[in-house]
This record gives sequence, C-alpha cells and structure tokens, in this order.
Amino acid sequence: MAAAAAAAPGALGALQAGRARLVAACCARLGPGWRLPGSLTGPRVGPAMWARGWAPVAGGSAPRRGYSSEVKTEDELRVRYLEEENRGIVVLGINRAYAKNSFSKNLVKMLSKAVDALKSDKKVRTIIVRSEVPGIFCAGADLKERVKMNPSEVGPFVSKIRAVINEIANLPVPTIAAIDGLALGGGLELALACDIRVAASSAKMGLVETKLAIIPGGGGTQRLPRAIGISLAKELIFSARVLDGQEAKAVGLISHVLEQNQEGDAAYRKALDLAREFLPQGPVAMRVAKLAINQGMEVDLVTGLAIEEACYAQVCNTATNSVRTPLTNSLYLLHESDELSL
Repeated sequence: MAAAAAAAPGALGALQAGRARLVAACCARLGPGWRLPGSLTGPRVGPAMWARGWAPVAGGSAPRRGYSSEVKTEDELRVRYLEEENRGIVVLGINRAYAKNSFSKNLVKMLSKAVDALKSDKKVRTIIVRSEVPGIFCAGADLKERVKMNPSEVGPFVSKIRAVINEIANLPVPTIAAIDGLALGGGLELALACDIRVAASSAKMGLVETKLAIIPGGGGTQRLPRAIGISLAKELIFSARVLDGQEAKAVGLISHVLEQNQEGDAAYRKALDLAREFLPQGPVAMRVAKLAINQGMEVDLVTGLAIEEACYAQVCNTATNSVRTPLTNSLYLLHESDELSL
C-alpha cells in the first residue's frame, strides 16, 4: 500500500504515502500479525492471531492481587481488583491525604509501576482513577517536595509526571476519572488523560499554572483544547480559572455531573456504573475501538477512515455479529474462553 502510494505523482503521492504510513503504524500497535485490508496480500487474521495480538508484552509482569486487596494505610496508591459482578474493573486510588494527593516522587513511581502492569494484563477491562481522600482528587505536583530539589532535578521530575500521565492516556482499555474533589494543575491533567471524566458538582477543576508564572507541563496545553476547543481552553489557561462540576459539564470538560453524597464518592459511584456498562462488551472490540478513535482524532478524516477500516477488518467476524454461522460460533466460543479474556 505504501509503495503504491509513493508511486503516485507529486504532492498527492506524498500525502497518500504519509497516510499509508499512519495506517500501517496504527495496525502495528494492534499487535503481531495484524494486517491492513485491501491491497495487502496475506491471510486474514484468524482467532489464534487475536490471542497472540493481545498477549502480555514481553518482559511485562501481571499485577498481583495480593498487594492491592489489603493495603497499608501509608500506601500512597491503592490498586484494587474488583470481584464478582465487577470482575475486570480495576480502581487506582490515590491516598496522600497529608499532601492533598499531590504528585510526589514516590507516587509517580507507584503509578508508573501499576500502569505498566495493567497495560499487559488481559483480564483488565476498565480502569477507574479516583481519590481515597475525601474532598480531593489531586492537587498537582508536590511543591513542598519540589522546593527541596536541586534545580537540576526539577526538569526530570516534571518529565516523569508527564510520562506517567501519557502512560495512562495510552492504556489500551477504557479509563474513567472519578473527580470527587479538587483537581488542579497536574491533577486535572491526570483526569484529562482518561477517556471519560465524571465529577461531583462540588468538585473544583482548573489548570492554574499561570498563577505561578509557569504553564501546564503534563499535557494540559494539548489535551484541554482537544476536550473543549481551542478558544475556551486558552481562556481557561490564560485566566487560571477554576470551574465547579456544573461549569465543567457546561463546557464539555466532563461527561457527567452529580450532586455529592454524604460519603463523598458520588463521582466514583457513577464511574463504577459506567464501567459495569462496559463489561459485557467484546473485549477486543473495546480495545480496537479506543485505538481507532484515538488515532483517528490526530489525523485528517480520510486517513482516519482508513484507520477505522484497518481496525474494523480485525473485528468484523467476532461474536458480536448478529448472524451466527459455524465460523462465528467458533469465534464466539474463543471469544468467551480464558485465552481471549482480556
């Protein structure tokens, strides 16, 4: 496909070649053996290839349930694998009450370790990011810790925060940010990295870095405009304005707003309801849909449609088809097996 496009004359050929490379790169992210539809030769991906395509990354380690089920109170991150009817939902709970859940070196390290394990765990279906501290989601970087750093340490520390937020954005399964309290600076950037955001009406959200004579450094200048539009994102960043839940819903920053309950976890409960809605859906389809949307939003429409076609070709024969044949029955059984239980 790329070779054929390169042969086209002039700028059109260059454009087509660029699109082909983007689509090929998208397919490469699907895993070994996945193919572009149409002009490329080679067998269509079969059920066995699906299992290989979504196998854990080489060298990756699956998370252990032991350290998440019973955590010590001093742990800054609690990782919980829900059971029974919620099996497949994982909750990342930030727990730094004394520092308003701000990003410390240790918290960033723990988040990175947890995300690294989750991205290669086939049994994970949806991830919820929440706070274990009432009234706080995340207050951004730990400025008290930062002032103790040497100037040469600050840049690498911010880079690590940016990297772990990017890792969360790149998780292959749906992610939901449950904002039951304050989400400022890097805290809002963490929420922006999630696919869906829900918040209590009493929550407060904003990218307030310009008050400190700096700018958002964890992806805020890029993800906020993509979420609410360029002009409004500029207005909010330039003014360092803080929005409550209702205001955030009005501008499209969050998908759902709820009145806070006595327990202080209204957003988390809504996130859990959404995650339960996702559980019955095809696990491979969910991952491929997320990939198609994310990749497609970064390119022009024509290239995005080609990405969608490439992704659709890999799932069009799954058990979600309404017409059941001997072939789709076999695929359905494989889909339901532990081998493909993502």
